[in-house]
Amino acid sequence: MASRICLLFIVATLIGIPTSCSSSKDLARQDSPDARILDVEVKDAIRRFKAADPSIERFFQDSYGYVVFPAVGKGAVGIGGAHGEGQVYRGGKLVGVATLSQVTVGFQLGGQEYREIVFFKDEDAFRDFTDNRLEFSGNASAVAARSGAAATADYENGVAVFTMPTAGAMFEASVGGQQFDYSPLR
Repeated sequence: MASRICLLFIVATLIGIPTSCSSSKDLARQDSPDARILDVEVKDAIRRFKAADPSIERFFQDSYGYVVFPAVGKGAVGIGGAHGEGQVYRGGKLVGVATLSQVTVGFQLGGQEYREIVFFKDEDAFRDFTDNRLEFSGNASAVAARSGAAATADYENGVAVFTMPTAGAMFEASVGGQQFDYSPLR
């Protein structure tokens, strides 16, 4: 048992879940340095998603809202975890910030970083997210951002998820079990 706790601590440290991370509450202050850095990273992530797959524009135009996580760190040795911070938009306007957390158990090994965008089809799906009730089931999947992928993608249970790897490699890559913590701007 002690070795599992030690292993979980090591994995959490490697992927950036330490307690020194900014909380979504801190990032909700738009004038904070961390919030300004996140804003630049989110704009860059959106630009990269659109460059990789121009057909994703329809989701930006037609969705009720979306959340952009410019860097999600994920690592695992049997037990894994992921963490990321992002900005939340409704009607194209910044309305809040969010953190993404995930803990997984099973055959998995490695570490990676990726970008993620979650689009909300309607107000109900968006409200589930902002009320912190959205959690992806174990079999949830995401669409890899590449040319034309968004053209055939659709919403599932009111959400559409797109990911883009930026570094690393893992023998497991799912969005199942992701949990979110939303904070409105202050």
